[in-house]
Amino acid sequence: MLSEKIIDMLSMLPAATGQTAYMTFVSTFFACILGFPLGVYLYAASPAGLVPRRVLYNVLSRIVNLFRSLPFIILMILLIPFTRLIIRTSIGPTAVIIPLSIAAAPFVARVVEAALSEVDQGVLTAARAMGSTNFQIIRKVLIPEAMPALVSGLALTIINLIGYSAMAGAIGGGGLGDLAIRYGYYRFRTDVTIGAVIVILIMVEAVQVIGTAISRSLLSKR
Repeated sequence: MLSEKIIDMLSMLPAATGQTAYMTFVSTFFACILGFPLGVYLYAASPAGLVPRRVLYNVLSRIVNLFRSLPFIILMILLIPFTRLIIRTSIGPTAVIIPLSIAAAPFVARVVEAALSEVDQGVLTAARAMGSTNFQIIRKVLIPEAMPALVSGLALTIINLIGYSAMAGAIGGGGLGDLAIRYGYYRFRTDVTIGAVIVILIMVEAVQVIGTAISRSLLSKR
């Protein structure tokens, strides 16, 4: 028969898991909205891109690198006034979505830029020879050709955000990280901490397996 501690721990996991999933997938959506166009523009403006803009590319690239190198906890603290302005609070799963989205957007931009850069130049040359505009090349050639790499990058983004959401629990973000720290570490409940970690690992593995399967499926259909 299960002990009372284990039953108590199991009763807390579903809500915390739901909060982590909510934070992760909503912030992934907004990170893609912010990062995808930026990544496309970074590729287009790069020296080997469709419309090279060396100065603008260097400026944007350094801004992206700056945000990528900033530790998430520090970024979250810096964004507390902005989060309060938008959400009216700086704690809880919904409030964490804002810093999560901003933290992941530069990563998404780099993933998109790298994926588009891997597309065979011969395909682009053929598209130009047929009179395609830059917008048509991006929409009908680059993005479809880069889709397997984009899916893999999206899976990595989700995995990173699961980790970020766990860190957000240290300052009232909710989810599995908050459960592991507040109910596990502070109350000396090792079982709660281990349970939260196991669920996080399962979520990461599930995202990785699904992302790899979709990416391979897209590759096989080429």
